[in-house]
Amino acid sequence: METTILYLGRLLFGGYFLFGGFNHFSNLKMMAGYAQSKGVPMPEFAVGSSGLLLLIGGVSMLFHVYPLVGGVALVLFLLPVTYMMHAFRKIQDPMVKMGEMVNFMKNHALLGAVLILLSASV
Repeated sequence: METTILYLGRLLFGGYFLFGGFNHFSNLKMMAGYAQSKGVPMPEFAVGSSGLLLLIGGVSMLFHVYPLVGGVALVLFLLPVTYMMHAFRKIQDPMVKMGEMVNFMKNHALLGAVLILLSASV
C-alpha cells in the first residue's frame, strides 16, 4: 500500500511539472507574450529555459532519478516565476489580483514540497 501511494504521489507531482514543461514548448509564442507583458527580459528564452527546468524536475520527481538535480531545477523555476509572474501585490483589479494570489500561494506550496523532498536527498 505504501509503495502504491508513493508511486501515485510521484505520478501526480512529477506529472504536474512535466505537463507544465510540455505546455511551455507547445505554447512558446503565447507564453512568451504573456511573460513579456509581465516585464520578463528575453521572454522566449525565459519561457524555453523555464520549460526545460520543468521537464528536468518533472522527470526527476516522476522516476526518482537524480532527485537533487531535479529538485534544484524546480527551485530555480519556482523562485523567479513566483515573484515575477505572480506579483499580485502590484495588481489593482481585484479579480486578477485574486487569481495571481492563488498562483503565488500554489507556487509557495510547491516550493515547500520540493524543499521537503530535497531535504531527503541530501
